[in-house]
Amino acid sequence: METKIREYRVMKNLTQAELAEAVGVRRETVVFLEKGKYNPSLKLAHDVAKVLGATIDELFIFDDDE
Repeated sequence: METKIREYRVMKNLTQAELAEAVGVRRETVVFLEKGKYNPSLKLAHDVAKVLGATIDELFIFDDDE
C-alpha cells in the first residue's frame, strides 16, 4: 500500500505529532501510515482523510497484487 498522507499533511502545515493528536493516535502510527507499513481501520482512515481535507481514495493507494 502507498499513501499520500505526507504530501497532504505538508500542504496543511501539520506536523506528524499534530496529525496524530487530531486523530487520536501516537506519532509513530502516523509515521507507519505515511510509509504504507500500517493498514488503518476504516475509522482511522476516515478521520485522517477528514483532517487532511481529502478522501480515503485520494490518500491510500492499494496494490491489488498484495
